[in-house]
Amino acid sequence: MRSDSSRTTCCVVGGGPAGILLGYVLARSGVAVTVLEKHKDFLRDFRGDTVHPWTLELMHELGLLEDLLRIPHQKVRAVRGFFGGSAFEMADLRGLKTRCPYVALMPQWDFLNFLCERARRYPEFDLRMEHEAVDLVRDGGRIRGVAVHTPQGTEQIGADLVVGCEAVIRFCAVRRSSRFTMSALPSTCCGSTSAGASTIRSSRWWAISITARFSSCWIAAITFRPA
Repeated sequence: MRSDSSRTTCCVVGGGPAGILLGYVLARSGVAVTVLEKHKDFLRDFRGDTVHPWTLELMHELGLLEDLLRIPHQKVRAVRGFFGGSAFEMADLRGLKTRCPYVALMPQWDFLNFLCERARRYPEFDLRMEHEAVDLVRDGGRIRGVAVHTPQGTEQIGADLVVGCEAVIRFCAVRRSSRFTMSALPSTCCGSTSAGASTIRSSRWWAISITARFSSCWIAAITFRPA
């Protein structure tokens, strides 16, 4: 099995919307960035094929909105339902103070391919498909990069900064390999919405992991801060 190595300024683990967009923003700012995605393409089922109003606002701020909306999509401005023969309104986005007060229904692979095409215009952007992060590389007590599995064998990618943007937190190789200890905080539940939080601590860092469920959609975030 071949073993190889390379180096970048920032290594982003996970080629979802968060990882690709981070790679785009860093590359546009002149920062060398390598984004690792374990699949060979984006043509698969995703948990969400929606682009929400504040994401659309961000696309506008980045100068990408006009071209993004050329991709075939549907606009959802309000959500209504029926219960016991009575109609009711679940959500109305038309009052949002944003450029796009609606949710754009768009296949996520189209959104990701769009972001990748724009990011590749910058030489600092390097997207590596079929590169699965399996561990963090340590040297002298510090994280120095990522160990990955590729179709050609194993590889180590050195980096000044490693960012975990993997979609499913319980399978997150970066968090697992970071050896954080985690303590759960009480979760709350209201109808189809539930939320919980966990604190993750190490000798040098602490983090808060937040998960929330809205109907069938899960949202997760991890924020790292110096201890």
